[in-house]
Amino acid sequence: MRIMTLPCDGIGPEIMAETLRVVEAANHKFDLGLTFHEEESGFKSLEKHGITLREEVLDRARTEFDGVILGTQSHMDYPPLAEGGRNVSAGFRIGLDLYANVRPARTRDFIPNKAPDMDLVIMREATEGFYPDRNMYQGVGEMMPDPNMALSVRKITREGSLRICREGFKLAMQRKKKIAAIHKANSFLMTDGLFLECFREVAKDFPEVQTEELIVDAFAALLVRKPEAYDVVVATNFYGDILSDLASELSGSLGLAGSINANAETGLCCAQAQHGSAPDIQGLNVANPTSLILSAAMMLTWLGEQRGIQKLQDAGHAIAAAVDAVIDDPAKRTRDLGGTVNCDDFGAFVAEAVASA
Repeated sequence: MRIMTLPCDGIGPEIMAETLRVVEAANHKFDLGLTFHEEESGFKSLEKHGITLREEVLDRARTEFDGVILGTQSHMDYPPLAEGGRNVSAGFRIGLDLYANVRPARTRDFIPNKAPDMDLVIMREATEGFYPDRNMYQGVGEMMPDPNMALSVRKITREGSLRICREGFKLAMQRKKKIAAIHKANSFLMTDGLFLECFREVAKDFPEVQTEELIVDAFAALLVRKPEAYDVVVATNFYGDILSDLASELSGSLGLAGSINANAETGLCCAQAQHGSAPDIQGLNVANPTSLILSAAMMLTWLGEQRGIQKLQDAGHAIAAAVDAVIDDPAKRTRDLGGTVNCDDFGAFVAEAVASA
């Protein structure tokens, strides 16, 4: 199997190096036969090719590779799109139609947290919604008719809503058979109304799953008050983005949050850390690579499930277990978790734990 890697910006190259160290350990341990090919993206690609993400990179990812590991991007610092500043993350989600952004948030009792007993997964639709760089065929869904007025367009489609809801219900069947749909249909009557209509339609095919519909602001409060009450949460793009960061921080740290972008119909999957590029600590070897390591583990597990390859699933589970085993030891934690361990040392600890599993 071939994996494309794109270190990208900020701490991306540092956490990518440690992620690959860990995945290589699993590759050897489980005889996965993985090979890796690095592509340029972000500022490095902008300097060399005049654009942060070339279309040919997406074409290759679509046709030549089994998975993608995407590093962090400093897209807020990119130039305008007309000058080559393409959002790399959005480019992959739209270009490969990776509509399901899967974001688990789990409390570990050995890490200080604000949400005891939380273990949920947010299924976030990733190709439409309020995001102006991915909700129009041409142009963007944000505009300024005059210097004192800014407008933004939200796009919710039946197809987009049906397929993310279906993935949510499929996941619920594998877990506790509970799912909550997050909306604001009391205000967004048509857009969130359409999303809820699709949620209820899909629910008919999964009568064993207990359903709940929650207004987004109320759910944010409930997530803080009783996070243990929720299992699978399905949401449109904007709500899912915000709520998944909240859930991950409640679990102990955004740096512990794994994430994949996937399309079950095409079998394509991209691992991506849930956090940003942290340019303030770039090159200092102090970043926590856990999020990208766990994202790569999720990618291996997902590919194994989709293709019926047990050793890929075993490798993904082994990496996740190794991460937990390492951070269970306070002497092996990175600075954001209260420790003193550098990025490369942490990667070495996890790789060793995988190899000895």
